[in-house]
Amino acid sequence: MTSLKKYSEKIHELLTPAERDLFESLDTPHKIQDFLDSLPMNFVQTARSPRFTIRKRTAQCIEGAMFAAAALAYHGKAPLLLDLQAVDEDDDHVVAIFREHDHWGAISQTNHAVLGWRDPIYRSVRELAMSYAHEYFLQKNDQPSMRAFSTHPFDLRRYEPHQWLTARESLWWLATDLDDARHTPVLPRNVERNKLRKASSLAHKAAFGHARWKQR
Repeated sequence: MTSLKKYSEKIHELLTPAERDLFESLDTPHKIQDFLDSLPMNFVQTARSPRFTIRKRTAQCIEGAMFAAAALAYHGKAPLLLDLQAVDEDDDHVVAIFREHDHWGAISQTNHAVLGWRDPIYRSVRELAMSYAHEYFLQKNDQPSMRAFSTHPFDLRRYEPHQWLTARESLWWLATDLDDARHTPVLPRNVERNKLRKASSLAHKAAFGHARWKQR
């Protein structure tokens, strides 16, 4: 796989001066998250490249995750995604993950408060992923809905930067690759879905309130 330094150099070469200025300013995970927090949620099911996320100034979860991964890679960090898979009635969620001092954190574009940013305090990817499980539930019936997560961080260096960072075409093919990657089940074998406790009314109110909840 391409070294982090070489991959970063390839990204620098692809970007316009304005894009480089933006990425240059986003030199920490905190700043990347702050930028995503400033973007309105994209409620249309699209899979635009980071370049078009910048141009449209809106993003849904996988678009935000890819943008965050691109910003990390620009600064020589690994561009890693984590996929959280849900039951068919719910939406999956994708975050960009990063590692600091041997602990994992996550950058997230979401309209769901509990599926957002994670500080780098988790000792493993599994520990980080499971931090999302308890509050991941269906709005219609409060049933817990997260079912699996990426077994290993999904490294975007498997693709050349031009294939995803500046692509004009939709990146659903990348989303499919992510979905097809190996995942680890959330539920132990002896735990049945209908035996899980539903979210409380307080948790439901805290999670959904009066916001426009259409997707993760």
